[in-house]
Amino acid sequence: MMSHRYTVAALGLVLGGALILAALNQLTPVGSPLHVPAYVVALVGKYLCFAMLALAVDLVWGFGGILPLGHAAFFALGGYAMGMYLMRQIGTRGVYGNPMLPDFMVFLGWKSLPWYWTGFEWFPFAMLMVVLVPAALAAIFGWLAFRSRVGGVYLSIMTQALTYALLLAFFRNDMGFGGNNGLTDFKDIIGFSIQSDGTRSALLVVSALLLCGQLLVARFVVGSRFGKILVAVRDTESRTRFLGYRPESYKLVVWVLSAVMAGIGGALYVPQVGIINPGEFSPANSIEAVIWVAVGGRGTLIGAILGALLVNFGKTWFTSALPEFWLFALGALFIGVTLLLPHGVMGLFRGRAAKPAPAAVAKGATA
Repeated sequence: MMSHRYTVAALGLVLGGALILAALNQLTPVGSPLHVPAYVVALVGKYLCFAMLALAVDLVWGFGGILPLGHAAFFALGGYAMGMYLMRQIGTRGVYGNPMLPDFMVFLGWKSLPWYWTGFEWFPFAMLMVVLVPAALAAIFGWLAFRSRVGGVYLSIMTQALTYALLLAFFRNDMGFGGNNGLTDFKDIIGFSIQSDGTRSALLVVSALLLCGQLLVARFVVGSRFGKILVAVRDTESRTRFLGYRPESYKLVVWVLSAVMAGIGGALYVPQVGIINPGEFSPANSIEAVIWVAVGGRGTLIGAILGALLVNFGKTWFTSALPEFWLFALGALFIGVTLLLPHGVMGLFRGRAAKPAPAAVAKGATA
């Protein structure tokens, strides 16, 4: 894991960069060369949300030894909880003007609001669900899987099956989540227009703050006694069990924590992109998150953030210039990193930090 100075640098770059972009968007005139357009603010905010998902993946993969191929499920569930709140804020401003039912429910002939939509008109309740829903699903799934000592590729396949099952379920119109179209046409969040530049800038800064908070929490967890035992479970689970520890308990705790982190990222993602649909459950999204972590550097935390930002920036450029070749480029990137940079981009800094200074080498030679 990287030293404290790298963590401080990462916190400064993420938060400082977000504040600078927000300030340039709000304090400079539109025609100024320093002005940052609203779409750039929203795009960077989306990248930061993806970085939260990558950080969650790195926590369980890099330190728990659990390769998750379904973490997009928790990201999407947090997004749907936020989307339900935003839909309830539309009220009579929808196409059909129904004060209680979202437009898609009116179109499908629903007569009343489903019970599980109750309470989502309140922001605190919705934010509670952003945390509780991914945590509950992760706790149930993790308890069943880890108690049965399922691991390795079998657990990875199970996580992929979980997110694919949710994808199919949320595609159904009778589930009450908008079916294939999902939730969209949002108007405002806690009273502020979701389309205004000020709201977009505020969401960018909030995303940066929460990403920094998650990095600090993850750094605290892996640096604690709990984290050291978790790494022992990752490296030699049978020996750790022989010493009297319960590996399944440590796995479950970090699994639930990572699900909550991913859910928070999904909740911030939705108001910045303006839509949430079942496509967010796609197993391909979870696989991409694993690639972000591999590119940045597994087991470094900071590398997960760096990998998410770099790959998604490259994706934005590549899908604009050569959209039909993006998946090939992504596959080539993963293969290249695996062969040439097994420790990811952060491995370059790790090697530099481990290399002794010339003065120290000379002193050792003369001793």
